[in-house]
Amino acid sequence: MTNARVWWQEPLAGDIVWCHFPHLPGLEPGPKPRPALVLEVREIDPGKLRVRVAYGTSQKLTSLRAGEFVVGIADTAAYRMAGLQSDTKFCLRDAVELDFNNAWFKPAPHRPFGENPKLGVLHASLVHRAAAAWKAATMAK
Repeated sequence: MTNARVWWQEPLAGDIVWCHFPHLPGLEPGPKPRPALVLEVREIDPGKLRVRVAYGTSQKLTSLRAGEFVVGIADTAAYRMAGLQSDTKFCLRDAVELDFNNAWFKPAPHRPFGENPKLGVLHASLVHRAAAAWKAATMAK
């Protein structure tokens, strides 16, 4: 069922989704799904979407590099809205474009939005943090 067209709700920039983010520099679905932050969504053909996503990790949360920011339990309401299960660092520097299909995305284990890859959303209180990481990521390239 790889690369099948899906009927999930269209993602929006700022959504946090469950993704088989690739091991870079390759572009094959990674074996371990993880949270990813949707940065951009565009329609490439009628009904076919491509999304630019930044990967999330629960590793090395205290060593932030240019282009990274953390959403953690200390962010209270923002953390809950993100739908995350642990403190998560998002790396905007290594964002990739992926087809929005079941090769790359799948419903999260706890399914907060039903049979949909959406975990949650980036709360407005974190936009400044994300924007600073974006600025740092684009300057670092």
